[in-house]
Formats: sequence, structure tokens, C-alpha cells
Amino acid sequence: MPDAAETPASVASMQRYYAQRAAIYERVYLKPERQADLRALEAWVATAFHGRRVLEIAAGTGWWTVHGARGARSWLATDVNPETLAIAASKPLPTTVRLATVDAYSLDGLGDEPGFDAAFAGCWWSHVPLGRLPAWLERLHTRLRPGARVVFLDNSYVQTSSTPLSRRDDEGNTYQRRTLDDGSVHEVLKNFPTRDQALQAIGSQARDVQWLEFTHYWLLSYTLAGGRA
Repeated sequence: MPDAAETPASVASMQRYYAQRAAIYERVYLKPERQADLRALEAWVATAFHGRRVLEIAAGTGWWTVHGARGARSWLATDVNPETLAIAASKPLPTTVRLATVDAYSLDGLGDEPGFDAAFAGCWWSHVPLGRLPAWLERLHTRLRPGARVVFLDNSYVQTSSTPLSRRDDEGNTYQRRTLDDGSVHEVLKNFPTRDQALQAIGSQARDVQWLEFTHYWLLSYTLAGGRA
């Protein structure tokens, strides 16, 4: 039997949670203790994709899109929830940015989009079940050109700032219980990989690997073998 985190029902529950949370999602970026990390990360991604055609996975409300798309040749920001993309659309995005409703797991909604030479995802890795991560990364890589630059950033677990973990399943996935303003409680899969775990997941195709650790976040950057760095 598949792990509960991998069932369609569980995936749908996660999607509903983020749709319901859309209007208040960015509160997490207002935490005072995270501001220094956020400014450093925003500056880093603003220079990471100059001249590239970028596919953004799980763009959400577009917090990272605003910063990462600066200087990009083109930027396709995707998310499964129209509710979050509507908020992203209200922001002062560069004219090179397009928004599209795409399922991050299948990437089927990309259709015949031309080959991307970069990919970015902010705070998505942590929501992918460990058992699905290798296949998902492989699927993402097939949508990218050789030499594409890939950047992930996500949360580090900090006891004084992070939502406490509520449980760990048999495959090592960890979970949090989160309460929305309407009082509803949702169990959310949230993994916190180590550097070694992340590097093992991206596999032998990765070149020029860079891992940066901040207090509240981590960032992983690499290029796919077979092209320019």
C-alpha cells in the first residue's frame, strides 16, 4: 500500500490547504527573525538567471518570482492553484513573466513549451514525499536543456521559528499540523533535508553544485551535465 502522503487524496488535501491559505500565505515572510535571510536570498536569486528561459515550479503567490525574474530572458511561473496565481498576477512582475496553472508533479500542463535552460522552486522541495522525489527530479530534468541551471531554496528547521513537527512516517517524511484563520487544522507534509540528502537526491547529472545554508533557509544550485554552466 502506498504511503498516505503519496495518495491522490493526500495530494488533493495539500492543494486545498494552499488554496485556502492563499490570502494569508505571505505572513510567513513577515517573521522578524527571518528578514536577514530573506534579503540575502532575494538578492541571490535576482542575479541567478540572467538571460535564461526559466521554469518556476509551485510559484504560489509569486514572492520569489518578483525577485528571480529580474534579468531573465523569459520566466514561466506555474502553480496548481489559480487562487495563489491570482495574487502573483497582482504584483509588479517583469514583462517577461507568464503565469500558468500546471500540476508540479506531472508537468503535463506545459504542453509544447520550448526547452527551458533554467528551473527554480522556492519552498516546494520540502512538500515532495521522499518516495516521489527522485522520479520527480528526473521528470523535471527531462523538461530542461543540457547545461540548464537548477535552483531550489526551502526552509531549515529552527525550533524557535518553525511550526513543530507532529509526526514522522515509516518512510521518514515529517509532518506539521497547521491552523488557518477559520480554525481548521491541516496536516502538511514538510521535510527538512540535510545537505547530503539533497545532493544524493539530485543524482550524478548535477554539476557545479552549490549548497548554501542560512539560519532559516537553505539553497541548492547546480547545472545539468552536457552544456554551459
